[in-house]
Parts: sequence; structure tokens; C-alpha cells
Amino acid sequence: MSTVQEIEKALPRLTREEMEHVRELIDEQLEAQLELADDVVARIEQSKAEIAAGEVTTRQP
Repeated sequence: MSTVQEIEKALPRLTREEMEHVRELIDEQLEAQLELADDVVARIEQSKAEIAAGEVTTRQP
């Protein structure tokens, strides 16, 4: 049984308070992932701007 299936099976047994807590945990995880994605996008955009401005460093192995 997958983790998702285990969670689905457990949900009906939770109290409303417990479900709200689980919802908060999931929301926090999703938000954290979005923040990470936004950070990565910002770094990519910064790198593109630096390349366009000729601010590049060539590294030799």
C-alpha cells in the first residue's frame, strides 16, 4: 500500500481538528516547495541577466 493510500484510508478516522491539522501541514509543505521554486527561478533570471550583460566567468576543469 502506498503512502497516499494509507493517508486516504486514515482520513475518515480523523476528527475534524486532526483533519484541519493535516491540512495545515500539507499547506505548509506546498508553500515551502513554491518558495523553493521561486528562489530557483530568481537565480535563473539573475544568471540570464548576468550573461546578457557579459558578466561571465569561464572555468577550466
